[in-house]
Amino acid sequence: MARMKELRSPSPGTLLFGFIFTDTPTMRRALEGLVGRYGPVALESPARPFCETNYYNAEMGQGLKRKFLTFKRLVPQDSLVDVKLASRDMETALSEGGRRRINIDPGILTLERLVLASSKDFAHRVYLGRGVFADLTLIFQGGHFRCLPWTYPDYSRDDALLFWERARAIHLSRLRRQRRNRSQGRC
Repeated sequence: MARMKELRSPSPGTLLFGFIFTDTPTMRRALEGLVGRYGPVALESPARPFCETNYYNAEMGQGLKRKFLTFKRLVPQDSLVDVKLASRDMETALSEGGRRRINIDPGILTLERLVLASSKDFAHRVYLGRGVFADLTLIFQGGHFRCLPWTYPDYSRDDALLFWERARAIHLSRLRRQRRNRSQGRC
Protein backbone atom coordinates (compact mmCIF):
# COMPACT_ATOMS: atom_id res chain seq x y z
CA MET A 1 0.00 0.00 0.00
CA ALA A 2 1.32 3.45 -0.94
CA ARG A 3 1.99 5.86 1.90
CA MET A 4 0.75 9.41 1.91
CA LYS A 5 3.63 11.83 1.61
CA GLU A 6 4.25 13.99 4.66
CA LEU A 7 3.45 17.66 4.31
CA ARG A 8 6.40 19.96 4.83
CA SER A 9 7.25 23.58 4.25
CA PRO A 10 9.23 24.41 1.11
CA SER A 11 12.67 25.98 1.22
CA PRO A 12 12.60 29.70 1.97
CA GLY A 13 12.71 32.20 -0.86
CA THR A 14 14.49 35.43 -1.62
CA LEU A 15 12.32 38.49 -1.14
CA LEU A 16 12.30 40.79 -4.17
CA PHE A 17 10.77 44.10 -5.11
CA GLY A 18 10.16 45.95 -8.34
CA PHE A 19 9.78 49.73 -8.14
CA ILE A 20 8.16 51.99 -10.71
CA PHE A 21 8.71 55.66 -9.87
CA THR A 22 9.53 59.13 -11.19
CA ASP A 23 10.84 60.72 -8.02
CA THR A 24 14.21 59.37 -6.80
CA PRO A 25 13.83 60.76 -3.24
CA THR A 26 10.51 58.88 -2.90
CA MET A 27 12.18 55.70 -4.15
CA ARG A 28 14.96 56.17 -1.59
CA ARG A 29 12.41 56.61 1.22
CA ALA A 30 10.67 53.42 0.11
CA LEU A 31 14.00 51.58 -0.01
CA GLU A 32 14.91 52.83 3.50
CA GLY A 33 11.56 51.61 4.80
CA LEU A 34 12.01 48.18 3.22
CA VAL A 35 15.56 47.86 4.55
CA GLY A 36 14.28 48.77 8.01
CA ARG A 37 11.66 46.04 7.75
CA TYR A 38 13.46 43.25 5.83
CA GLY A 39 17.17 43.88 6.38
CA PRO A 40 20.02 44.53 3.94
CA VAL A 41 19.72 44.45 0.17
CA ALA A 42 21.54 41.62 -1.61
CA LEU A 43 21.28 42.81 -5.22
CA GLU A 44 20.06 46.04 -6.79
CA SER A 45 19.58 46.90 -10.44
CA PRO A 46 20.27 50.36 -11.80
CA ALA A 47 17.20 52.47 -12.45
CA ARG A 48 16.25 52.45 -16.13
CA PRO A 49 13.47 54.06 -18.16
CA PHE A 50 10.14 52.27 -17.82
CA CYS A 51 8.50 52.48 -21.22
CA GLU A 52 6.86 49.05 -21.66
CA THR A 53 3.39 50.41 -20.87
CA ASN A 54 1.67 53.72 -20.14
CA TYR A 55 -0.60 52.08 -17.52
CA TYR A 56 0.87 54.16 -14.66
CA ASN A 57 1.26 57.49 -16.50
CA ALA A 58 -2.13 58.96 -15.58
CA GLU A 59 -1.50 58.42 -11.88
CA MET A 60 2.27 58.84 -11.62
CA GLY A 61 3.18 61.04 -14.58
CA GLN A 62 5.73 60.79 -17.37
CA GLY A 63 9.39 59.79 -17.18
CA LEU A 64 8.85 56.65 -15.15
CA LYS A 65 11.79 54.53 -14.06
CA ARG A 66 12.06 50.82 -13.19
CA LYS A 67 14.31 49.29 -10.53
CA PHE A 68 14.59 45.74 -9.11
CA LEU A 69 16.15 44.58 -5.86
CA THR A 70 16.44 41.51 -3.65
CA PHE A 71 17.11 41.10 0.06
CA LYS A 72 19.73 39.01 1.84
CA ARG A 73 17.44 37.45 4.42
CA LEU A 74 15.55 34.36 3.24
CA VAL A 75 11.82 34.39 3.94
CA PRO A 76 9.10 31.75 4.15
CA GLN A 77 7.30 31.49 0.83
CA ASP A 78 3.95 31.93 2.54
CA SER A 79 4.93 35.41 3.75
CA LEU A 80 4.01 36.95 0.39
CA VAL A 81 0.54 38.12 1.50
CA ASP A 82 1.92 40.04 4.48
CA VAL A 83 4.69 41.57 2.34
CA LYS A 84 2.18 42.70 -0.31
CA LEU A 85 -0.08 44.31 2.29
CA ALA A 86 2.88 46.11 3.89
CA SER A 87 3.97 47.31 0.42
CA ARG A 88 0.51 48.74 -0.27
CA ASP A 89 0.61 50.56 3.09
CA MET A 90 3.99 52.01 2.14
CA GLU A 91 2.69 53.14 -1.27
CA THR A 92 -0.19 54.89 0.50
CA ALA A 93 2.11 56.54 3.05
CA LEU A 94 4.30 57.89 0.23
CA SER A 95 1.32 59.12 -1.84
CA GLU A 96 0.52 62.78 -2.38
CA GLY A 97 -2.98 64.06 -3.02
CA GLY A 98 -4.33 60.51 -3.30
CA ARG A 99 -1.89 59.64 -6.10
CA ARG A 100 0.89 57.13 -5.77
CA ARG A 101 4.41 58.40 -6.30
CA ILE A 102 5.82 54.88 -6.41
CA ASN A 103 4.54 51.42 -7.32
CA ILE A 104 6.08 48.69 -5.14
CA ASP A 105 5.67 45.14 -6.44
CA PRO A 106 6.89 42.42 -4.05
CA GLY A 107 7.63 38.85 -4.95
CA ILE A 108 9.56 35.76 -3.98
CA LEU A 109 12.33 34.11 -5.95
CA THR A 110 13.07 30.40 -5.47
CA LEU A 111 15.27 27.97 -7.34
CA GLU A 112 12.28 27.03 -9.50
CA ARG A 113 10.38 30.27 -10.08
CA LEU A 114 9.75 33.96 -9.58
CA VAL A 115 6.31 34.78 -8.18
CA LEU A 116 4.92 38.29 -7.84
CA ALA A 117 2.13 39.34 -5.50
CA SER A 118 -0.82 41.09 -7.12
CA SER A 119 -4.12 42.53 -5.97
CA LYS A 120 -5.63 41.84 -9.40
CA ASP A 121 -7.24 38.52 -10.33
CA PHE A 122 -6.51 36.88 -13.67
CA ALA A 123 -6.78 33.38 -15.16
CA HIS A 124 -3.20 32.37 -14.28
CA ARG A 125 -3.17 33.88 -10.77
CA VAL A 126 -3.89 31.90 -7.62
CA TYR A 127 -5.68 33.49 -4.68
CA LEU A 128 -3.56 33.48 -1.51
CA GLY A 129 -5.90 35.35 0.84
CA ARG A 130 -6.71 38.87 2.09
CA GLY A 131 -7.08 40.20 -1.47
CA VAL A 132 -3.66 38.98 -2.69
CA PHE A 133 -2.96 36.71 -5.67
CA ALA A 134 0.22 34.87 -6.66
CA ASP A 135 1.37 35.62 -10.21
CA LEU A 136 3.76 32.98 -11.56
CA THR A 137 5.97 35.31 -13.60
CA LEU A 138 9.08 33.31 -14.55
CA ILE A 139 10.08 29.64 -14.34
CA PHE A 140 13.62 28.28 -14.22
CA GLN A 141 14.24 25.62 -16.88
CA GLY A 142 17.35 24.46 -18.69
CA GLY A 143 19.64 26.71 -16.69
CA HIS A 144 17.74 29.95 -17.38
CA PHE A 145 14.62 31.81 -16.38
CA ARG A 146 11.88 31.41 -18.98
CA CYS A 147 9.04 33.79 -19.66
CA LEU A 148 5.43 32.72 -19.74
CA PRO A 149 2.72 34.06 -22.08
CA TRP A 150 1.61 36.52 -19.38
CA THR A 151 5.05 37.64 -18.13
CA TYR A 152 5.21 41.42 -17.95
CA PRO A 153 7.41 42.88 -20.71
CA ASP A 154 9.74 44.59 -18.20
CA TYR A 155 10.40 41.23 -16.51
CA SER A 156 11.09 39.52 -19.84
CA ARG A 157 13.79 41.94 -21.03
CA ASP A 158 17.25 40.42 -21.41
CA ASP A 159 18.74 42.69 -18.72
CA ALA A 160 15.96 41.74 -16.30
CA LEU A 161 16.38 38.00 -16.96
CA LEU A 162 20.13 38.33 -16.33
CA PHE A 163 19.40 40.19 -13.08
CA TRP A 164 17.04 37.42 -11.90
CA GLU A 165 19.57 34.75 -12.82
CA ARG A 166 22.22 36.55 -10.74
CA ALA A 167 19.69 36.79 -7.90
CA ARG A 168 19.00 33.07 -8.20
CA ALA A 169 22.73 32.25 -8.00
CA ILE A 170 22.96 34.30 -4.79
CA HIS A 171 19.83 32.55 -3.49
CA LEU A 172 21.33 29.12 -4.21
CA SER A 173 24.53 30.08 -2.40
CA ARG A 174 22.56 31.21 0.67
CA LEU A 175 20.49 28.02 0.70
CA ARG A 176 23.65 25.90 0.55
CA ARG A 177 25.24 27.92 3.35
CA GLN A 178 22.08 27.59 5.45
CA ARG A 179 21.96 23.80 4.93
CA ARG A 180 25.68 23.44 5.69
CA ASN A 181 25.32 25.47 8.89
CA ARG A 182 22.29 23.42 9.93
CA SER A 183 24.15 20.13 9.33
CA GLN A 184 27.03 21.44 11.46
CA GLY A 185 24.67 22.44 14.27
CA ARG A 186 25.03 26.21 13.67
CA CYS A 187 22.17 28.65 13.27
